[in-house]
Amino acid sequence: MTNQTKRSSTALLVAVSFISSCAIPLISATSAFAQTTFNDVPTGYWAQTFIQELASRDIIKGFPDGGFRPNDPVTRAQFAAMLSKAVNKAPIRGGVTFVDVNSSYWAASAIQTAYTTGFMSGYPGNVFEPAQNIPRVQVLVALANGLNYSVSQAPETILQTYADASGIPNYARNSVAAATENRLVVNYPNVQFLNPNQTATRAEVAAFIYQSLVRSGQANAIASPYIVGQTTTTPPVQNQVRIPAGNTITVQYSKDKILLGPDEKVPLVLNVAQNIANSQGTILIPAGTQVVGELRTVSGGAQFFASELVFANGQRRAINATSKVVTKTERVDKGVSIGGLLQNAALGAAAAAAISAVTGDRAIATEEILGGAGIGTLLGLFLGRDSVTLASVNPNTDLAVTLNSDLLL
Repeated sequence: MTNQTKRSSTALLVAVSFISSCAIPLISATSAFAQTTFNDVPTGYWAQTFIQELASRDIIKGFPDGGFRPNDPVTRAQFAAMLSKAVNKAPIRGGVTFVDVNSSYWAASAIQTAYTTGFMSGYPGNVFEPAQNIPRVQVLVALANGLNYSVSQAPETILQTYADASGIPNYARNSVAAATENRLVVNYPNVQFLNPNQTATRAEVAAFIYQSLVRSGQANAIASPYIVGQTTTTPPVQNQVRIPAGNTITVQYSKDKILLGPDEKVPLVLNVAQNIANSQGTILIPAGTQVVGELRTVSGGAQFFASELVFANGQRRAINATSKVVTKTERVDKGVSIGGLLQNAALGAAAAAAISAVTGDRAIATEEILGGAGIGTLLGLFLGRDSVTLASVNPNTDLAVTLNSDLLL
């Protein structure tokens, strides 16, 4: 199938029948056994409330290691599964056999339900492409069209809200405008950037689905500065101060070292090391302000991705900033004493599991683990190894962040 064929079929691919609540009662009861807290969704995380509310309704679930993996991409199969959990609707058409969805596939039932109830359709030739990542724009088009959203003014006027409106595909512009006017859109970390063609994450899809519940009267509105159009949480433009992209913020942390295992990402909260002031001496960001983000292993090392500032008074501001890529590593060999290795150190769960498996020491304190323990489920990945190489970061010297876009305060 050519890319051109795929693009021309996009409207068909994302068509859903996520109809209004009067026709399809949305699940709103709270499950007594639903997991609503996750070790990788810390307090203050931008989508925490969206995720917890949907988890309490059993619409979304976490993973056996206690995590939610909010930044993981969402595939078409996963999106179908989320929709089938969120909506209860009788079939409107017969089933279809998708050539790439085996009857034993984990989401086969959800995909079939999504199709028969009119949620989603496939590509020509009865191809569903369940493993294909779904971009944000397609999720919004699906929900806006299925919920029969409409606009009260010219779509192009509404789309001026977005600094990157030119990237919205032509087929999606009316639907995205309708979704915007109905406050379905949640943009993090910068409310002005839709990032339409970026793959939707689990956190983002949770926010979109929750907003559809709010719009249909099935859930209470959440006060979030990232909901487009929720002006009550957005400071007036005339009061904003702009710190230009390229500026650097130094940070500090209570530990001297952080170790990460292969392909690991952990939530991390740093603190601004010193006051940041303008040329008149007015303090814009006080020392001690929290810098919330995620430390990840990337190609060539480890890197911190900052997403939010949390001030002492509870005020929050989105921030798009990253540290340099830290290339230092630390090798752990079989039988080595871990006393010195772990002195004043914090560990990712994968790093802790690797150290425990290689050294044979099972007494690593859980309070040293970033984002929760979850070591047991990872041990098997490292058992039998004689050594392991971990990414090593000194947060007090390595993780100063540079703004990738202007910071509005």
